[in-house]
Amino acid sequence: MDSPARVPLPLLQQREVEAKVIAPLFHAFAKEVGEPRAREIVAGVVRDLARSAGCAAATVGNDLAHLKHVVEKWAENGALELVVLRDDHEAFEFDVTRCRFAELYHRLGMADLGPLLSCNRDAAMIEGFNPGIAFTRTQTIMEGSPHCNFRYRKNQSG
Repeated sequence: MDSPARVPLPLLQQREVEAKVIAPLFHAFAKEVGEPRAREIVAGVVRDLARSAGCAAATVGNDLAHLKHVVEKWAENGALELVVLRDDHEAFEFDVTRCRFAELYHRLGMADLGPLLSCNRDAAMIEGFNPGIAFTRTQTIMEGSPHCNFRYRKNQSG
């Protein structure tokens, strides 16, 4: 008998499940090793997971056009509202004007962990996806800015 197909959780729902597990662990570790060290450990693990996710997403293609499909998954079910500023073969640039991930962490009383568990992933993900794409972001809604400014560009050498 065939087993039913597994339907992956939308990313926003997945992050909520993760946060409810990670936050109590983080606080327990912080009591034992101090908050700065606990943040350092969690940040490293989250970056490793994001890098691996980038590698997995790149199996179907790792150019800017394929990156747009990754971003579409992030925005699925209204998780992100964004305004595309540039979309061509050299760059994909957009501003996130609403971030339900930030809203989620605030609602859960974990606003201080949101940047660590969510925004911390973005640079590492692109490293795994395609190190020939440069990523910059100077502000996030999670940290109080009115929007997040995502800028992806092909490296001049690549």
